[in-house]
Amino acid sequence: MDPHYVKDPNLVSREIAGETIIVPIRGRLGDLDSIYTLNEVGVSIWNLIDGRTSVAQIVDTICGDFEVTLEEARKDTLEFLQTLRQANLIRPSGDDRPEGP
Repeated sequence: MDPHYVKDPNLVSREIAGETIIVPIRGRLGDLDSIYTLNEVGVSIWNLIDGRTSVAQIVDTICGDFEVTLEEARKDTLEFLQTLRQANLIRPSGDDRPEGP
């Protein structure tokens, strides 16, 4: 089964000066020690994480939008998704964990 991911609702993402940043919200305040800045490929992946788009679809989109092989797109996408999961910025769609810190 091809996984789908959703973004943690306790964060804010904004584009500032051409860069996309993600700030986790902890206790109704931005956690400024945990700000994440995304590159162009990261932004593309981030924008596709919606609970409906599968990892395979994300990989196909990255492969089509950037000059990389399918193997490179798959490897880089999976590594990036793993990084986002470890940072608790995303979780598998349908994960029943309670929301919030």
